[in-house]
Amino acid sequence: MSRSRAALRTVLPLTLLIPLAACTGSSGADDRPGGAAKAAPGFPYTVTNCGVSATYQAPPERAVTMNQHATEIMLALGLEDRMAGTAYLDDSVLPAYRPAYDRIKVLAKEYPSKEVLLGADPDFVYGGYSSAFDKGQGRDREGLAKAGINSRLSVEYCTQGPVGLAQLKTEITEVARTFGVPERGAALVEDEQRRVDAVTARVKDRARPAVFVYDSGEASAFTSGGQGIGNEIVSLAGGTNVFADLQDTFGDVSWEKVIERRPEVVLIYDYGGTSVEAKKQRLLNDPALAQVPAIRNQRFVVLPLSSAVLGVRVADAVESLGRQLHPDAA
Repeated sequence: MSRSRAALRTVLPLTLLIPLAACTGSSGADDRPGGAAKAAPGFPYTVTNCGVSATYQAPPERAVTMNQHATEIMLALGLEDRMAGTAYLDDSVLPAYRPAYDRIKVLAKEYPSKEVLLGADPDFVYGGYSSAFDKGQGRDREGLAKAGINSRLSVEYCTQGPVGLAQLKTEITEVARTFGVPERGAALVEDEQRRVDAVTARVKDRARPAVFVYDSGEASAFTSGGQGIGNEIVSLAGGTNVFADLQDTFGDVSWEKVIERRPEVVLIYDYGGTSVEAKKQRLLNDPALAQVPAIRNQRFVVLPLSSAVLGVRVADAVESLGRQLHPDAA
């Protein structure tokens, strides 16, 4: 798994997703190749994303997405016909998106080489993690711009300060605007907010357990800090992240710090080759952790990693974690 550590459900009901997909590319006047994109209203459109400014004369027509949350935002907006390729999933694509995803060329299991990426002839590259634009691998945004290719990085990795629903709104809104489908973005944001608000209303009067997020780690613990959407998900679901003071999206902390902060619940991120059960056993079998309340009481909750990043699964994550932390409030 390569994400920002190296550099470091669907939110619309299925009944809404189907019509979105059916009208994909209908932002303009006709069905000729490229015709709809060039006829889209509201262009030229200028946007500054993570310090990179770009002006779009028309919506991109050959986008490549890297990382699950970038791919699923595009699919949720019904933009599969604008995608020339995709790469790097952490989990299976959500079932509602699978038919659309299966029509898109997968360039690589993880990140594509520069040659493979350029071979897809993209006019837009959308990365979910900073590592998508690794300069050492020739995928940096400056280099892509010199090749005439626009790009976008999830704002989770360039926001100064904590990331929350405001940044999710920005991400969805700007992607939708870039592709000439602002109404789809607005519908997506509205549904996301409605679902999250329903959870926060249910748990608002409940005691907030102290939560330690365990992503991975042996000698130290790789955890969710206070700067990413993962911290906001814990809060919205009615918990308190014990490492909210960590000034990063993810970071390493010592086990001594975990013991000191006495979490009442361990939230395990599920992904990759190490199973949730294996992560539980690592914690349960460590004598040093035996008196940590969460370990002593064996109170574990689980989220897939793909739900704990800035994408269309945020409402899913808040709903799921809210039920797990406060089952009596579900």
